[in-house]
Amino acid sequence: MKLVIAAGPPASGKTSILFKTIKYLKGFNAKIAVAKLDCLTSDDERVYEALNIPVITGLSENLCPDHFLAINIIEIFNWAKKSGADYLIVETAGLCNRCAPFIDRALNICLIDCLSSIKVPKKLGPIVTTSDIILISKVDMVSQAEREVFVYNLIQLNPTAQILEVNGLSGFGSQRVGNIILNSPSYDSIDGDILRHSMPSATCSYCVGEIRIGGMYQQGIINKMDFSKGSDFSYV
Repeated sequence: MKLVIAAGPPASGKTSILFKTIKYLKGFNAKIAVAKLDCLTSDDERVYEALNIPVITGLSENLCPDHFLAINIIEIFNWAKKSGADYLIVETAGLCNRCAPFIDRALNICLIDCLSSIKVPKKLGPIVTTSDIILISKVDMVSQAEREVFVYNLIQLNPTAQILEVNGLSGFGSQRVGNIILNSPSYDSIDGDILRHSMPSATCSYCVGEIRIGGMYQQGIINKMDFSKGSDFSYV
């Protein structure tokens, strides 16, 4: 079975472009299963169910969605195989700029929209630097100069990734994405595979429910600012 992991910031257009891509793949009689991972709530399964394919939703709730994926990906993979799928597409939230959900043998896709800012690629971290394909959406809503700077910044961060422009409304770019998926490798199992980037190691008192502010309540692995390097502050 082929495994695709698609991640990116909220409202970047992941579901729209994946929907169009899956419609294209179904034209090749591809048997596809989708797992949608989100934090608190999701109704995107209705979108995928309209394609008459197996869909499962997982909510990470109090856990980082990337940690949630790493914990559950083996079971998701096995569920898709039992569903008779030849392709498993995992759409996951990309909310933590320190994490990345990507695993080594998957086809890892990052989708971001260029309306956010030309500085955004540097702020997204591993989700950009460890992806195989970077999809840029909403390119028709910015100038050519902004688009070129945006792409340049992505290339500086990940020179090996394939960068494609897509449009979830019109479906532009979905066929190219589909062809890449069609030619990606298949695996019988991903048990024992590795993440492409380590997760943060911090476990502090706030991780386990503490809500009080103050040094006496801060335990575990914490990161304090260093104010010894300078004391000149400007106030507006």
